[in-house]
Amino acid sequence: MADALTSKVARRLLPFLMLCYFFAYLDRVNVGFAALTMNRDLGLSATAYGFGAGLFFLGYVAFEVPSNLILERVGARIWIARIMVTWSLVSASTALVVGEWSFYLVRVGLGLAEAGFFPGIILYLTYWFPARQRAGIVGTFMMAVPLSAAIGAPLSGLVMSLTEGWLGLAGWQWLYLLEAAPSLLLGIATLFVLTDRPERASWLTADERASLVARMAEDRRLSPNRTAHLSAALLDPRVLGLGLVYFGLSTGLYAVGLWLPQIVSGFGFTTTATGFVTAVPYIVSAAGMLAWTRHSDRTGERTRHVAIPTVAAGLALFAASRAGTPLLTIAALSAAALGVFAALPTFWTLPTRLLTGSAAAGGIALINALGSLGGFAGPALMGWIRDATGRFDDALAAVAAVLVLAGVAVLRLGRDIARDTGACADAGPARSPEGDARPEPNRP
Repeated sequence: MADALTSKVARRLLPFLMLCYFFAYLDRVNVGFAALTMNRDLGLSATAYGFGAGLFFLGYVAFEVPSNLILERVGARIWIARIMVTWSLVSASTALVVGEWSFYLVRVGLGLAEAGFFPGIILYLTYWFPARQRAGIVGTFMMAVPLSAAIGAPLSGLVMSLTEGWLGLAGWQWLYLLEAAPSLLLGIATLFVLTDRPERASWLTADERASLVARMAEDRRLSPNRTAHLSAALLDPRVLGLGLVYFGLSTGLYAVGLWLPQIVSGFGFTTTATGFVTAVPYIVSAAGMLAWTRHSDRTGERTRHVAIPTVAAGLALFAASRAGTPLLTIAALSAAALGVFAALPTFWTLPTRLLTGSAAAGGIALINALGSLGGFAGPALMGWIRDATGRFDDALAAVAAVLVLAGVAVLRLGRDIARDTGACADAGPARSPEGDARPEPNRP
């Protein structure tokens, strides 16, 4: 029954959550495509664009922890709906910016509006799925990111090409308006689709609800050493260390994501062709991401499943900085994207192994907040070096170094977390108190 129940819950929640995250990420990074003509229209330099694109994360960081604590108190259904409706309206308002400072203001506002969405969903998934299944579940959810980029990249290029001049608006203005609309509709739908806790799931039978509640209680019982108090989580050096690792991953993710259209365009592609070429790294990442997280669940190992692809991503990014030809550069950037996306879902099994209760709400948000500063640092660093040197090579090499350091650091943190919590996830499949390996659940 547990396998069938897991599949039923996954079918109910994951497709909708993935769709929400698909448009969340699209609204966050479509600025990279808008920049192909927006920067010229607004007179933005590479430094100003990189700084403004990264300012999203300052607003995001400022409200992360409070947002997740509110979600735990009022429930995911209401709070996720509020987040999505707010960010869709702010994202659409980017079409109204007229210069450098209004661009900065809207990007900060978008971060404030979206703050808490991703860590809120990570917390929400811990209410429904036990730890031993979580890498695959989070990996399935996070496939929305490479899919968003893979589908959104050519879509954004086409929107900008086809809507240029409609009703007196530029293509980049239509891009913001049209891609914000689905988020607004999904925000309203959230009120009818999501259920706050298993106890309230009217779409499960009474026996299924009782079984799921019991299974999640057993999952908490088998992790007795998890931190439960908010103040302890916010001061825990392991939490802060995980935040720094996530900083490295975010630096790589957004340095490439927010600049990739301009890197590709620099090879001489048209706006439409740039969209299709930019999709390549994300198509590669989507399949690899899911396979890697499923492998982590099958083996029960977590730490090396984060460290190996993170270091590999750094080395691939360094290779991209020295490739010299468009084909080799795209191939290396595809390998770097694959590494980052493969590491991200399994990374989130580490804090959820360590934290529970209000500590999970605040600690996950803090890790995401600290890590998201990399979303500011990466694009800003790329823009500054690009203006200083006229090239992207050195900027890519600098981001590569950050990724390698993050991969090395997570090896130590993972060992510490496994030791301190008594977790066996780095040693093999999760085991019951009697010592028998748990049967491998069917994957949704």
